[in-house]
Amino acid sequence: MSELVDRTVTALRAEHDALVALLGSIGDGEGLSARSGADQWTIAQVYSHLGSGAEIGRAPIARAAGEQVQAEDNQTIWARWDAAAPADQAAGFVEHNTRWLELVEALTPEQRSSLTVDLGFLPEPVPLVTALGMRLSEVANHSWDVRVGVDPDAEVDAGSAAVLLDLYAGPLGFMLGFQAKPAEASGPVTVAVPEAGLVIADTVSLVARPESPSATFHGSAGAFVRLVSGRLKEPHLAGATVDGDTTLDDLRRVFPGF
Repeated sequence: MSELVDRTVTALRAEHDALVALLGSIGDGEGLSARSGADQWTIAQVYSHLGSGAEIGRAPIARAAGEQVQAEDNQTIWARWDAAAPADQAAGFVEHNTRWLELVEALTPEQRSSLTVDLGFLPEPVPLVTALGMRLSEVANHSWDVRVGVDPDAEVDAGSAAVLLDLYAGPLGFMLGFQAKPAEASGPVTVAVPEAGLVIADTVSLVARPESPSATFHGSAGAFVRLVSGRLKEPHLAGATVDGDTTLDDLRRVFPGF
């Protein structure tokens, strides 16, 4: 599992560096006020969401690592970020996500294997890989939200998508249960997806490549990640199609987004 932690941290660093580099071309003017891929959010607001998430999310990992942390309550943090100007929201993302990354990158191999993190909103503390995986799921999708606001042909980063597929088949499998509505499917189905199989029955799970899938998702791993998060919509289908005993529309009803 420590290898998966390492891969997740590497993917999070790559996402951060790409988002910081993109600010150089977006600038701090009208570009930040452009519409993002997230419904009703500007590009600046996506940076704000990721920045406030980094500020809030650093504290529980720091506590798990033995650091004494005094943190503001979430409502106060959100209010401060919401009140900030677009340029300050973007700059705040760079500052706080850098601090978050520096913390997790400095964790020792033993800590990466053994730490459990109390995120505050789950029934019990979770292994570090789960906490980091949840952050990657958020960052990868919202990074796409930013990039598609600049480039309509953008896709979820391929490296992040590959890691997320392994996470969804393992420690983040519970998230599929939260996000999916299996009752919306036309019936039980096993869908071949990139490097895995999506099984929809009473529950939804991602498994190793199935031998006899009843349907096939044709598209990139990034497109599948967007399907799971409710982002595989017109005009950004990226050529994704489904054949067999279900349809792309069926799958999008199963994963309506959040």
